[in-house]
Amino acid sequence: MSSLLDTAKSTVALAQKKGAKDAVASTYKSRDVELQWRDGKVEKVSEATTRGLSLSLYVDGRYSAVSTSDLRPEALERFVEDSIAMARTLAKDDFRSLPDPKLYEGRSSEDLEVYDPKHSSVTPEARIALAKELEASARSHPKADGIVSVTTNVWDSESTSARVASNGFLGERQGTSFGMSASVTAKDPDGRRPAGSSSKGSRYQAELTGADEVGRKASDRALGAIGSKKIPSAVVPLVVENRVASRLIGALLGPAQARALQQKQSFLEGKLGKPIASKLLTIVDDPLLKRGFSSRHFDSDGISAKRFTVIDGGVLKAYYVDDYYGRKLKMAPTTGGASNLVFTTGKKSLEELLRSIGEGVFVTSFLGGNSNGTTGDYSFGVQGFRVEKGALTIPIGEMNISGNLGDLWKKLVAVGNDPYPYSSTRTPSLVFDAVQFAGA
Repeated sequence: MSSLLDTAKSTVALAQKKGAKDAVASTYKSRDVELQWRDGKVEKVSEATTRGLSLSLYVDGRYSAVSTSDLRPEALERFVEDSIAMARTLAKDDFRSLPDPKLYEGRSSEDLEVYDPKHSSVTPEARIALAKELEASARSHPKADGIVSVTTNVWDSESTSARVASNGFLGERQGTSFGMSASVTAKDPDGRRPAGSSSKGSRYQAELTGADEVGRKASDRALGAIGSKKIPSAVVPLVVENRVASRLIGALLGPAQARALQQKQSFLEGKLGKPIASKLLTIVDDPLLKRGFSSRHFDSDGISAKRFTVIDGGVLKAYYVDDYYGRKLKMAPTTGGASNLVFTTGKKSLEELLRSIGEGVFVTSFLGGNSNGTTGDYSFGVQGFRVEKGALTIPIGEMNISGNLGDLWKKLVAVGNDPYPYSSTRTPSLVFDAVQFAGA
């Protein structure tokens, strides 16, 4: 990583020498490998190694952000000169400046365990073997005769980066990730081709286990969707599967960004310290979670990462405030974006939650739709299963849920004990009361 750090340091020094008041240089290098396997043979193999530098310049009250992939010293000198000249043509922005160096203080030194030193030992043969295992598991389903096609993917990546600011910030990062997935297409007697998928991911290759489970679940989801249909429109309880509940969380917390607040595009404006959801909803943003998919020691502004509560018992406790929009709003910066979201979970399993509602709909996928961050109004396409007498019955599809997020989250009546482990948004299964479904 030292070469990346040295390049970032020298670029900042060069920018100041050429006339910039301040500068931030971020250098990076990444390697991504993906193997796609389809119906018994390799479909595609891709490997991409990228490197580059992004540069933020503060010149005569003006701000510019530029990037390059040519890190040769002679090329960087010309790049910096041209970028500074371009910055001087822009309009002034009095709110643009580097963060207060005090925001860099208190950075955690704990090992977040996001880098697997054994990453380089992963072989092409191992990737192929895992892809084959995923397909074999999917095709071992008792109803495999209904399967049209199976596609599996295996991937891994390694990234390193360094960031240097002219007011004293210096930071480095290194991380790895591994993943696998299976996608199954089935045949429906009416001619449709329902599909289902499943995936797992990890920071460490040794933790990427359970290919049999991934393949089986993909087949379960595709074959289970055969015969799906609309049911009559109704207002009924909604159970959301843990792996897809992040769609609703994203719609809720997107408007908590300072940019949305400053531009009057947030239904959460003025809601700090007020209830915005059921008392059952508590979310902690934890950038220091070991082996988390969004763990970090500092954010994109260089602000030292700290755990903080976003929602506590339904009450909005914090906004996501980056340095720039914080200055515009005269609000103290927290961090520019979410890291790992950790939920206070309940005591019931998914099966117990389904039994508790009696009648309703279990949603396993969101298909299209949108959410209006300014008003909170939403409409999402959904598919899943009807719940009758606490059990899953017929598959449903081509239906929509709609309403207002401010109302929906206050209808949260139960939280599962099953946080989804393969995402930075670790949502458990969620139960909402009296949700509007549009169907037949």
